Amino acid sequence: MPRGIKVSYLDQTFKKPQITKDLLQRVVAYFAAYWKQLTVSITIIILASILGLLPFFVIRRIIDIALPHKDFKLLGILIAVSIGITVLLGLLQVGQAYLNTWIAKRITFNIKNQMYHHLQGMAMSFFASAKPGEIITRITSDIDGIQDIFNSTVNTAFSSFFTVVTTVTALIIMNWKLALLGILILPAFIIPTRKVGKVRWEIASKTQGKISELSQIVQETLSISGSMLMKIFTREADEYTRFQMVNEEVIKLQMKDSLAGRWFFMTITTLTAIGPMLIYLYGGYLFIHGEITIGSIVAFVALLTRLYGPATALFNIHIDVTRSLALFQRIFEYLDQEQEIKNRPQAVPIAIQGKVSFQKVCFSYQPSHEILKDVDFTVKPGTLVALVGASGAGKTTLTNLIPRLYDITGGSVSIDGTDVRDITLDSLRQQIGIVMQEPYLFNETIENNLRYANSGASETEIINACRASYIHDFIMSLPEKYNTVVGNRGIKLSGGEKQRVSIARVILKNPRIIILDEATSALDSVSEMYIQKAMVPLLRGRTSFVIAHRLSTVIAADLLLVLEAGQIVEKGTHQELLAKEGIYKKLYDTQFRLQNTPI
Repeated sequence: MPRGIKVSYLDQTFKKPQITKDLLQRVVAYFAAYWKQLTVSITIIILASILGLLPFFVIRRIIDIALPHKDFKLLGILIAVSIGITVLLGLLQVGQAYLNTWIAKRITFNIKNQMYHHLQGMAMSFFASAKPGEIITRITSDIDGIQDIFNSTVNTAFSSFFTVVTTVTALIIMNWKLALLGILILPAFIIPTRKVGKVRWEIASKTQGKISELSQIVQETLSISGSMLMKIFTREADEYTRFQMVNEEVIKLQMKDSLAGRWFFMTITTLTAIGPMLIYLYGGYLFIHGEITIGSIVAFVALLTRLYGPATALFNIHIDVTRSLALFQRIFEYLDQEQEIKNRPQAVPIAIQGKVSFQKVCFSYQPSHEILKDVDFTVKPGTLVALVGASGAGKTTLTNLIPRLYDITGGSVSIDGTDVRDITLDSLRQQIGIVMQEPYLFNETIENNLRYANSGASETEIINACRASYIHDFIMSLPEKYNTVVGNRGIKLSGGEKQRVSIARVILKNPRIIILDEATSALDSVSEMYIQKAMVPLLRGRTSFVIAHRLSTVIAADLLLVLEAGQIVEKGTHQELLAKEGIYKKLYDTQFRLQNTPI
């Protein structure tokens, strides 16, 4: 995508979400499916919060009773009880951690499946606009963040709430005066925490945007096509400078975030030291006046430290909730993108014979610019149709409407008398084969790339398809033969070899309708010869639409459709159109006839 053009779908910034009832209900729905496991988890949290109080009361009895009375037996029992409670708490925490992880993993599993399935159904216009790096981020790191959401937000909220409730209750029971002082100290922790939380949120938002920008640079310039383009135009130094600048901005923001956290923790550490001292001061006063025991003071201070962390987390849970909802919102933004091309309720599968009809077809990528206008034609099964016209006339767009890679904006496209929108997508596309100008191969073996068209194909069928496309002998000359890995986008094969593999793949599919999008335009004469031979068995008995680039294709066509500015201006056979001496005759004289002119 050219630099400087903004994507019309979604940008990559990490924006503060609009918290609505609908958003909250959607988030809760993912967790509600596991309400039984959540109930068990919350029960464990409550039990752990109550059991967590017992060691503090044990400490009080050790200091107030066992030690002053020199009761070693009681001391042993109390210590054993404390150890037992600690072990039990540890087991409960392990069980809860396992349960929480299980819930989080199942939720992320479901959302990833939902996201992938949803994106599979998106129209080609979505993929033409959305950045590949952004799609990967949404379906991987954004969704993986759900696990952190559950552990750091949901779990923290419940755990902090019950810990605060049980701890405050215990403090009041022990001494309401000290409890009141301890609660009055809490704002000293909460206020700086809220302030630093807001600052770190703003920094994190900016950091997320810059990290996304850095990822986009990597994805664009270090992909095979981007890397080649960078080398050809010798832009390595410029791209390195751009990467370095964005990377430096990321580091500065991360440093700023880290320092904000350091100042915060220094403040909290100082307050943590001052708070207990105040309790000791007032507790000492109460002890001197006989209102409290030393054991109670020690246990009280220990309990107070148990209160600070959860109370602070609870008062600032809105920060975690906001971050969490922002993550969910990014996910929902993709899930809410409309699947423009989908099965109609009345859609049915059909067995295609090959009659194709366009009736007053109009199409535009953008409302303001119409690409096809009132396109009308009908071809019988088995017809070879050549599409002729200048670049940008609408040839590729026309062929993309047949398998519904895009939907028309006016008129109708029908196959065997049935509107393509009334045919199930699977049924329609399973019976249409496309050979593109730039064939796409996965970074897999040749055999696996071929089986993508027909996973159940036998070895004989694969070999026959490759023989028909004149690629079998070449494959057998390779050390690994059909197990040869072709590299990223088939980079280890030449253009002609990739094209013949792609033709073999379409032959294995055995479609009723074939579309060839200038399949030989970028090939040398030898490769073109092989491709032309390979096309003979591919086109035989099938309805074929060929975007013509070579004279031989034009002459062999049963029907020529000449497009200009999105309209069919002429139609007929090669000889018929030559006789008209119209637009086709000019194209023939200036383009096709030159192919036979000796240099």
